[in-house]
Amino acid sequence: MSELYESQRTMRAMRKTALQRGVIAVLDVGTTKIGCLILRFDGIDRGEEGEGVGALAGQSGFRVIGSATTRSRGVEFGEIVSMPQAERAIRTALQSAQKLANVRVDHVIACFSGGTPRSYGVTGQVTVENQIISEQEIAQVMADCDIPDFGEGREVLHAQPVNFALDHRSGLSDPRGQIGQKLGTDIHMLTVEEKAIRDLAYCVKRCDLELAGVASSAYASGISALVEDELELGAACIDIGGGSAGVSIFLKKHMIYADTVRMGGEHITRDISMGLQVPMAVAERIKTRSGGLIATGMDDREMIEARSDTGDWERDRRVVSRSELIGIMRPRVEEILEDVRARLDVSGFDHLPSQQIVLTGGSSQIPGLDVLASRILGQQVRLGRPLRIHRLPQANSGPSCAGLVGLSLFAAHPQDEWWDFEMPTQRYPTRTLKRAVRWFKENW
Repeated sequence: MSELYESQRTMRAMRKTALQRGVIAVLDVGTTKIGCLILRFDGIDRGEEGEGVGALAGQSGFRVIGSATTRSRGVEFGEIVSMPQAERAIRTALQSAQKLANVRVDHVIACFSGGTPRSYGVTGQVTVENQIISEQEIAQVMADCDIPDFGEGREVLHAQPVNFALDHRSGLSDPRGQIGQKLGTDIHMLTVEEKAIRDLAYCVKRCDLELAGVASSAYASGISALVEDELELGAACIDIGGGSAGVSIFLKKHMIYADTVRMGGEHITRDISMGLQVPMAVAERIKTRSGGLIATGMDDREMIEARSDTGDWERDRRVVSRSELIGIMRPRVEEILEDVRARLDVSGFDHLPSQQIVLTGGSSQIPGLDVLASRILGQQVRLGRPLRIHRLPQANSGPSCAGLVGLSLFAAHPQDEWWDFEMPTQRYPTRTLKRAVRWFKENW
């Protein structure tokens, strides 16, 4: 545990160094695409409404000076499965972005969706000696938290204090400078498989770069796609990507739960490929141009060309109705949404003050998805796209870039985490705790 704590502190120091130099890259390692943005930090850049570019309070001002997206290789379910292929794809994206920005980058912050994330809620309480809360007291109360027994081969990816209590006052976001005798905290911990982080770090190193931070794609998508009220009152962000669908729940501007469904847009494409007997590339084009989920009376008459290259003239020039295509796509999307519903039920999402659900990610653009999602999830559903960055390049303003844009916000101004405080490391208990859901049912 202390080794992980130090490695996260080292990455935080690298991020500060990169920001002082004025340039850093962010990298979204997905199953179907790898996206890269290069950010330049020029101090606070005032937007039209007098806020910084990143729009979150206290955010460093930055500009996007280079961007690139390439087809992902060597990645399945958000995890690297072929190091040489993944390295080539990451190099391609980084080199293209650096060429556009006309600058060399040494540090990169990356996000990924794999690693089988699990959420935990941990609590701690200490008596304050001098009665004035400082960073030292916050470090002490964090060190008092009971650390769960995560199991072999897992590491903490995020460890964020989401609530502080001072004497009888709860719901404090930052108690520093206040006076009290008993300080308590609730921390949300997100753990992932250690191998997923190590593989990503090693792949970045092979690309001659230093890893200055790593984040969950579900977390990054949430902070970019949710509006302020949703972040504050409670909302779930469902990032439906190519290989998986990330689920993140936010309350009082903190992520309090995250999970993933190991299905995404690529599985829908594969169903079309098998159902219509066409190559994957043709199936992807049909899904993008003509796909849908809600059938109408016109769909039987709307015909779609299902061209392929088998050499059989009649087979290669088949046409299918749009209703037939919807019949292939809908069952898979329903399966994904049912799995999302199960994750939300386990998380205790129904107990939040607000139950807004925001769909984002490349596969959220399928026509009719919001209507189908509201039926299955039974909540208010809207489609979300990246927010909070002024003058974002048009190519990066769509739902498929929510994670990439959120990672830029994370790079500019990450929330406080466990490793930002000088904690005593004399003890690391391993008592297993209940999942985060039960914890935030009781504490919110």
